[in-house]
Amino acid sequence: MKTSKFYISTLREAPAEAVIASHKLMLRAGITRKLGNGLYTYLPMGVRSLYKLENIIREELEETAGALEFKPTVIVPGELWKESGRWETMGAQMLKAKNRGEQDMVVSPTAEEAYTAIVRDGLDSYKQLPVNFYQINTKYRDEIRPRYGVMRGREFIMMDGYTMNADDASLDESYNAYEKAYFKIFKRLGLKMIPVKADSGAMGGSGSEEFMVESPIGDDTLIICPKCGYAANAEKAECASDASVNKAGVSPAKTDAAVEKVATPNVFSIEDMEKFFDESPKMFIKALIYRVINSSLNLEGATGADKWKKVKDPAGDYYPLSYACVLIRADLDVNEAKLAATLKASEVCLAEAEEVLEYAGAPHGFVGPMTCKCPLIVDWSVMKDGEAMMHDAIAGSGKDGYHVKHVEPGRDFVPYINADVRTAKAGDKCACCGETFYATKGNELGHIFKLGHKYTKSMHVTFLGQNGKPTEPTMGCYGIGVDRTLASIIEKYNDEKGIIWPMTVAPFQVCIVPIKYEGAMKEEADKIYEALKAAGIEVLLDDRNERPGVKFADMELIGIPLRITVGDKNLPNVEFKPRAAAEAELVPATEAAEKAIKFVKDALAELNA
Repeated sequence: MKTSKFYISTLREAPAEAVIASHKLMLRAGITRKLGNGLYTYLPMGVRSLYKLENIIREELEETAGALEFKPTVIVPGELWKESGRWETMGAQMLKAKNRGEQDMVVSPTAEEAYTAIVRDGLDSYKQLPVNFYQINTKYRDEIRPRYGVMRGREFIMMDGYTMNADDASLDESYNAYEKAYFKIFKRLGLKMIPVKADSGAMGGSGSEEFMVESPIGDDTLIICPKCGYAANAEKAECASDASVNKAGVSPAKTDAAVEKVATPNVFSIEDMEKFFDESPKMFIKALIYRVINSSLNLEGATGADKWKKVKDPAGDYYPLSYACVLIRADLDVNEAKLAATLKASEVCLAEAEEVLEYAGAPHGFVGPMTCKCPLIVDWSVMKDGEAMMHDAIAGSGKDGYHVKHVEPGRDFVPYINADVRTAKAGDKCACCGETFYATKGNELGHIFKLGHKYTKSMHVTFLGQNGKPTEPTMGCYGIGVDRTLASIIEKYNDEKGIIWPMTVAPFQVCIVPIKYEGAMKEEADKIYEALKAAGIEVLLDDRNERPGVKFADMELIGIPLRITVGDKNLPNVEFKPRAAAEAELVPATEAAEKAIKFVKDALAELNA
């Protein structure tokens, strides 16, 4: 391709709103252009890299994961989302509309419902399973604060793979095959992945693993063990239990003393309690009242549940609004993602002051584990597997201005649910090997889920099993953020001059820059150009009537991996400069094409190995 036939639109400066490297460089290099808030158009230069990335995904999914591509619509009937139960629970990020027939429609934020409906209509026998499809398609989520260009836009491109499996063993095989494909995909893109245990969130299901890249502008906090390699998103990370110790560093013994109420005027915070009781925060039980949204947990018989409305739904009964009291050691923080997962809720948040008074009889700071009128969710730091992890503790009394001491978990209160709802952080110990965790920021590029029966049950999918009886299949879901991956490549591979594309996704593999496209320079440039084209090399010949400095700056900004410069002062030699190299070398013009072909093939071979 010659630049006279191609669209090059570079910028000397990025718009002020662009604050991260990928956003700046994608705009400056003419990869993308902003069309609206959170909406970006790929220009021809960007499309070339985008399609290469998509094709790498296709090749590995089909070869390694055994997946077949399908192409569902972007606009999906709302009835399918009502079937699955996510019409109300997906939240404001889902863009809803009505067609001229007043039918509810969804601008698809994800495709589980569409895939399930399509497969359901053609599924008869176990002999058809597993059904393993993937799509690379446009999605829309109405982000409140879109930022960082395509890294977090409103409209974006995702790869979504889905499997419908006869049983859990088959699902495990599919899950493992996709995991293997993911490692191959990101290896070919030059990205080192950190697989981390993750929260399934609104997707539902059981097993879940994210594929992250370390990034200073990452949205996620990763908790990592440097010894055994354990890695998890902070929303999911578990740590080893540590002892509850008093101010002297001693773990108290179980006490037989009766609970004693203590007047604590003007004692509101944990810091206030430390001063008042002259004790370590590891001796205090913190009690917090949470509002729980759309919990599908069976709360029959739970304290306070008789007050809460229960909605009957084909997708599963749920409580639109309920409450819970979380008990956790006072020096620790509640992980709300873990809490929501424990309560099978779409969302949890701290209750408002009047709600706290209704369910605790006292404001936050004085909430008591023995007097709450809602289920107790007790963290492992307080009690684990029926064993008290704290003894002779101090807690709220349930009365404003009073606390209680000599509290014994198990004796004085019993958990409704005993679970890990603690936020793990840097400095905590690894539950696998005991080493100290460190934390880093990361960007999620891929995610794999074992969805189980979440959608097949709610959307009534069955097949005839080997025993001739109707059986409900289980599902897996596998996603890669295509735009985010492209931006992450640029985040990793750039310098002060611009992008440095890996060979596998570079828009062009080689650029030829004649100082002037005339005379002997034109003749040699054309010879090299034709030789490279004949060898299947993707080459861009800069035949523009521009100053050499402009040409060089553009090619470095765009990030083409290899530049061959043809100038009359060096002929019969030409400059051979890899984009990442500090200096160019002179090679005979007659050998330039052959050397370039080897350079490209070697780079591809290394990434594709």
